[in-house]
Amino acid sequence: MKSIVAGGLVALGISVVPAQADALLERGEYLVRGIAGCGNCHTPMGPDGFVMEQELGGRLVEDGPAFTAYAPNITPAGRIAGWSDAELARAIREGIRPDGTLIGPPMPFAMYRGLSDDDLSAIIAFLRTMTPVEGETPPSEYRIPLPPAYGPPVESVAAVPAGVTVEYGAYLAGPVAHCMECHTPMGPQGPMLETDLGRGGFEFHGPWGVSIAANLTSHEDGLADYTDAQIADMITRGVRPDGSPMLPPMPYGYLARMSADDLSAIILYLRSLPPLADAG
Repeated sequence: MKSIVAGGLVALGISVVPAQADALLERGEYLVRGIAGCGNCHTPMGPDGFVMEQELGGRLVEDGPAFTAYAPNITPAGRIAGWSDAELARAIREGIRPDGTLIGPPMPFAMYRGLSDDDLSAIIAFLRTMTPVEGETPPSEYRIPLPPAYGPPVESVAAVPAGVTVEYGAYLAGPVAHCMECHTPMGPQGPMLETDLGRGGFEFHGPWGVSIAANLTSHEDGLADYTDAQIADMITRGVRPDGSPMLPPMPYGYLARMSADDLSAIILYLRSLPPLADAG
């Protein structure tokens, strides 16, 4: 398996040695099964939660007025089997399939465009090692117009130095975990990141009912009155300070697998967000 991974990375123009391949797979697993929460959309759900025997085998994600969206099978038995690593990288980061068609929401391309080359390569390397799950989801149906593209081509994204810093927390809460897309109000062109970053208010409809993304800014409507420990519990356990459970679709179980330093970096970043009152 290491030789397959190394060969794919060479095709992307990345030179690796076995130790680097091991580290890349370890990072990829941490991202896919942890903080990036890929299975939160791509793993089928049963009455008792995720069906891990079909991990990343695809499922219906959302069926509403705007679209019926299926997250596809992204195991080696799915449609990505015939895609090169470079094609898969473009699909993840730019939302463009090898045939030139556009992948629609809710895949968070506004965030994924900022994935570093290193982390994108790690995700792809790990996906290639997943246990194959047979079967494929139907094509998604969109009742809204999709843009011609989500932005210009992404040539390269440098790595952000890891550490308990605002900068790395912004990277984790943005491109990696895409917290800021869900917790920012949507406008006609997507999340209003320039004016309403972290303000909350976006509604999610599912079998649990309706959940509303919380305000993550430093305003009193947001996180100003919460301790770091309380914020950590909400992120990783889905439990409010009063003990009441929080609702999906936030991937609490995946976020619980992040390192203590990464969690601290995210909280540090959230503390830095300019205060914005709840919308409306």
